[in-house]
Amino acid sequence: MNERTHRAGKVVGTSFRRIDGRAKVTGLTKFADDLALPRMLACKLVRSTEAHANIKRVDVSRAMRKKGVVAIITGKDLPIPFGILPVSQDEHALALDKVRYVGDPVVAIAAVDEDVAFEAMDLVRIEYEPLQPIFSVEDALKHPTPQIHDYAEEGNLHRKVSLEFGDMEAGWREAEHTREDLIFYEGNTHLPMEQHAALAQFDPDGKLTLWSSTQTPHYVHRALAKVLELPASHIRVIATPNGGGFGGKSDVFNHEIAVAKLAMITGRPVKIALTREEVFYAHRGRHPALMWVKTGVKKDGSITAMHFRSWLDGGGYGSYGVASTYYSGALQTVTYHVPRYKFEGARAFTNKAPCGPKRGHGTPQPRTALEIHLDKIAEDLGLDPVQMRRKMLVPADSLTANYLRVGSMGLGACIDKVEEGSGWRAKFRKLPFGRGVGFACGSYLSGAGLPIYWNNMPQSGVQLKLDRSGGVCCFCGSTEIGQGSDSVLAAIVAEVLGIDPFDIRVVTADTDLTPVDLGSYSSRVTLMTGNAAIQAAERARDLLTQAVAEKLLVSPVRLEFADRRVFDVEEPSKGVSFAEAVQLAEAKFGTIGTVGSYTPPASAGRYRGSGVGPSPAYSYTACVAEVEVEADTGIVKVPKIWIAHDIGRAINPTLVVGQVEGSVYMALGEALMEEQAYRTKVGGAHKMPSMLEYKSPTTREMCEVVTYLVEDPDPNGPFGAKEVGQGPLLPVMPAIANAVYDAVRARVDQIPITPDLVLKAMRAGRAGPMRVPEVRWPEPIRVPTPWEGGDGRAKP
Repeated sequence: MNERTHRAGKVVGTSFRRIDGRAKVTGLTKFADDLALPRMLACKLVRSTEAHANIKRVDVSRAMRKKGVVAIITGKDLPIPFGILPVSQDEHALALDKVRYVGDPVVAIAAVDEDVAFEAMDLVRIEYEPLQPIFSVEDALKHPTPQIHDYAEEGNLHRKVSLEFGDMEAGWREAEHTREDLIFYEGNTHLPMEQHAALAQFDPDGKLTLWSSTQTPHYVHRALAKVLELPASHIRVIATPNGGGFGGKSDVFNHEIAVAKLAMITGRPVKIALTREEVFYAHRGRHPALMWVKTGVKKDGSITAMHFRSWLDGGGYGSYGVASTYYSGALQTVTYHVPRYKFEGARAFTNKAPCGPKRGHGTPQPRTALEIHLDKIAEDLGLDPVQMRRKMLVPADSLTANYLRVGSMGLGACIDKVEEGSGWRAKFRKLPFGRGVGFACGSYLSGAGLPIYWNNMPQSGVQLKLDRSGGVCCFCGSTEIGQGSDSVLAAIVAEVLGIDPFDIRVVTADTDLTPVDLGSYSSRVTLMTGNAAIQAAERARDLLTQAVAEKLLVSPVRLEFADRRVFDVEEPSKGVSFAEAVQLAEAKFGTIGTVGSYTPPASAGRYRGSGVGPSPAYSYTACVAEVEVEADTGIVKVPKIWIAHDIGRAINPTLVVGQVEGSVYMALGEALMEEQAYRTKVGGAHKMPSMLEYKSPTTREMCEVVTYLVEDPDPNGPFGAKEVGQGPLLPVMPAIANAVYDAVRARVDQIPITPDLVLKAMRAGRAGPMRVPEVRWPEPIRVPTPWEGGDGRAKP
């Protein structure tokens, strides 16, 4: 192929070292003292302008000579790969020998300020050898070579999955009606209010500190130790309070490692803040997903068998993609009873920004497909879609076909709330043309049952320090990303110790100070850190109880903790203040500090792939959406949504309602307008990497939301609590899609539901995908279901 030379954004690098206060690189030495400029340095990344190419040469000599530039590094300076999953260690902080999407970082520049670093980017020259670009699953199948990654399972297919639970042929024979549907869900991105940012400092004693807007400081800590070859005990990661994450800050990112390396080289703090355009390149958002589903049912709608396939467009790197592939099929069974189930999924590598976890990780796409599919089945059978679903709910305290343990299950109550509140029976199929209502359900994890890297250690830990003044300090590795996890921790500890939450100081997300928590993802924090906090607080309460019982000469079982006091329940005036109780305990036991930890229950599944899907508890949501469709323009408006969420127990109802309504807002964007699109015909650049062009709802598009909280306490949750951060998003998109059909009697089997698709559907009766890629699916792993006498293991 022809070689191309590009400027604007590349940097060449060799080894750097610090010598007598100087930053030295390939014979070029700059003295920081001579610069007479601020101590902190700013970093900029030079990014690829090619979607898929070999790197032939990187020349940074002119950039290095620019006044104010202190250090420049390239992939050769950081040759050790990393990745969030052990099975996908396929990323380099800076591209080593190949770029895999437009925006892939190639060079990092540290300069005295951001302006100098930005100007130096234009002085870098990079020579590329372009390769065949892959922009879709179809492309990946058509062009198995050149491979984007050589570890892919087949050509440019990253991973293929095939699982079968139960006798599918028996299920098809038992069915009285069978239906197949094909639905496409476009990719979209997180759009957090705060961009990614990081600051690194390397101390003279060889200790590295990184401050970052990350959701997973523990995993960043592990990656830094690996890539920088530093002892983990010499690295400190502090996750700053995030201005929004939604899964987009769950990966380990290039810029975090780059600034850490530059801080080591220069001996000076180095900071970086990605521009909004760069956040679109960092991405890790929703996978574009094509889904085919076939379901057999009885005349009452009860399911006899289901076969689900998904094809995911994964972008340029692995990220969480293997888990995403499994998640696109794993949770179909925890909402409705599916006695026999087959899942086949494939994820392709493509030359686009890498996809990963976005709110609801891997499950909004299949949930949307399933709920649209079920609505069509209800119409085929002449059934009300609400009544049909109500009769097929998975039972509480049960085991699904794929060995997921369902605990509490409040979906029936959720359905009752939205059906009554919305006036469903008076509206469904009865509103004037152009107006309609739609219904859908959803379910989600309250934390993943297994850690990202398998081990037998707890997933979350909490330490408490009780002060003589009556104050309590709670240390935990969880990350506050705007979801209110800090206040939940304070509330849980305060409830156990009988004090006010404002008496508690919460210290979180600091790998030097706090015990390990795996991060704020998979809606895990309330349940997992909450349980760890209860254990730590109960241990502290036991110490105080013993000391106060001796002081008051009463049995420990008669003592109560409330209103900042410890008192005798049979004689409430007899007691001590909480501060005095701490002092008594300290006199008896020494300094009062306790710990708590949490490990989820073991999964019932023992087959390959069973690690994705298990959770200590599942939340449930039901939603009714009302829409107005303009027949002449195809514009869809959503004036009102009724949504009910099974929270288990609401520890902070205000925060819970905020999370539900935030999910509705995000779902409106996904349902009607958001898409991560690329200019695939002109090089593969992102089509609209700005908040001006990437459309998301404003306050004008936000609808009225009626929220119902259903409390069905789960024995595995702290005080019965389950998740709320992600689950309420799931049913909103399909509810809107089903409402559009009710309004105009034309199906849009594609998300987002844009005006052009609505007009096309009104002309043709349907708009959506028409064909599926031809994938050679592997022989399925066959697992007998629990009701077939299975034990969670695959057949030999």
